[in-house]
Amino acid sequence: MRKDEQLLQQTDENEEETSTNDEETTAGEKQTNQILETGSITGTKGKHIIHCLTIIGQVEGHFILPAQNKTTKYEHVIPQLVAIEQDPDIEGLVIILNTVGGDVEAGLAIAELIAGMKKPTVSLVLGGGHSIGVPLACSAKYSLIAPSATMTIHPVRMNGLVLGVPQTLSYFDKMQERIVRFVTDNSSISPERFRELMMNTGEMVMDVGTVLDGESAVNEGLIDELGGLARVIEKLYEMIESKQHDDNQPQNEAARSKDGKKAKTPAKKSEPKGKAAKTRQHKPKEAKR
Repeated sequence: MRKDEQLLQQTDENEEETSTNDEETTAGEKQTNQILETGSITGTKGKHIIHCLTIIGQVEGHFILPAQNKTTKYEHVIPQLVAIEQDPDIEGLVIILNTVGGDVEAGLAIAELIAGMKKPTVSLVLGGGHSIGVPLACSAKYSLIAPSATMTIHPVRMNGLVLGVPQTLSYFDKMQERIVRFVTDNSSISPERFRELMMNTGEMVMDVGTVLDGESAVNEGLIDELGGLARVIEKLYEMIESKQHDDNQPQNEAARSKDGKKAKTPAKKSEPKGKAAKTRQHKPKEAKR
C-alpha cells in the first residue's frame, strides 16, 4: 500500500510540474508572438507592470510602403495605446524610438494619443528620432535621449507630383504650424527657436533644417534628459509611485475629514425631563385671619 501511495504521490507531483512548465511555455510563446506581431511587450517581473512600445523605421500611414522598408504601422499602434490606457494592470508605458520619420498625419495622430494618456509615459530616443519622430519623442510626459542619438528638424515636405502649388503651400504651412504647436506645447523649446532650427539653411548641404545630437537636443529644451534604459525604468517607477500617492491623497483627506467631524461633534447637554423640569417654586400663601 505504501509503495502504491508513493507512486501516486510522485505521479501527481510530475503532473503538477508538467502543467507549470506548460503554463510557462505558453506565456513565453505569447510574449514572443506579441513581439513579432506588434513590436511590444508587457513586463510583469519588475517592481511595477509596464508596457514597452517600439516605434522604428518609417511610420506607415495612409499609403503602404515597399516590402523592404522597416515600418511601424499606425493602425497597429493606435489600438495598443487604447488597450494600455484602459488596462488597470498596466501602470506605465515606455516608448522606444528609432525612426527616420514617415507619414506626418499618422505620426502626429500617434503623438496626440500618447500625450492624451493619463498613465505615466516615458520616451527614449535611440539611434535617431528624425522628422515626425520629434513630436513622437516629445509626446511622452518625460523624454530621454541616448548621447549618441540624433534628431533632425526640418520643414514638412512631400514626394511626387504637386497640383495647385499655392494651395499646397498653404496646406503645408498649416500642417507645419500644427507640428510646431504640438512640439512647443509638449517640450521646453520656444516656437521661435523651433522654427529657426527648422528653417536653418547653413547646416545640411542638400536640405533645410538642423541635426541635433543628444546633448544639443537637451540643451535646446526639446528633450528632458540624457540617459539610457536604466534611467528610463527608474524615472517611470518614480512617476508611477507619485501618481499612486496623488490618487490616494483625496481618499486619505476624505477619511481624515470624516474622523475630524466625529471628534468635533459636541455632546448634547442632558436636560432634565418630566415634571421635575417644569416645577416652579411658589411662594407660600399667607394664612387668612
